[in-house]
Amino acid sequence: MTNKQIGRSSTKKTIGLAVMVAISCYFISIGQASDANEHAVHTIEKGSVLHLSHDLKAILNQEMRAIEAGMMKIIPAISAGNWETIATIATNIKDSFILKQKLTKQQIQELHHALSSEFVEMDQNFHTTAGKLSHAAHQQDGELVNFYFYKLHSQCMTCHSTYASQRFPSFQKTVKQGKNDHH
Repeated sequence: MTNKQIGRSSTKKTIGLAVMVAISCYFISIGQASDANEHAVHTIEKGSVLHLSHDLKAILNQEMRAIEAGMMKIIPAISAGNWETIATIATNIKDSFILKQKLTKQQIQELHHALSSEFVEMDQNFHTTAGKLSHAAHQQDGELVNFYFYKLHSQCMTCHSTYASQRFPSFQKTVKQGKNDHH
């Protein structure tokens, strides 16, 4: 194969991955939209329930929508090799820790009492992966960008299946990813 053929093959794989991720994000969005009027009780782990105030739930949902919008903008940027856009969005996702947002001291205390250490660790890993995506984009490494974007999206699915299974019941049967995801 010539370099030109290899490049086309790589581009086709990138576009294929981007389309798959876009479709997944679309279905996640539909699920979120249909559940928008649910009350602020979520299953956080077996046997315990997370109770969030309306204000705190609104902030969390705002962050989730911002992350989703960013992820959706990354898809065409990957296909176009728009590294700066990818890096900027990934950095914004990395820096969007809800504990660093506009929370009051009372809301921070509420989160500390409501969130399990496993959830906090998963959230930290998600934001770390977003930082790695940004770095890969700065390096203009398309293969690594695809890997970290896939990993970021997989972490969304894992978190939703673990901590929001009532909101995303289809993940209960399909996502069984453990902490040993080393690629």
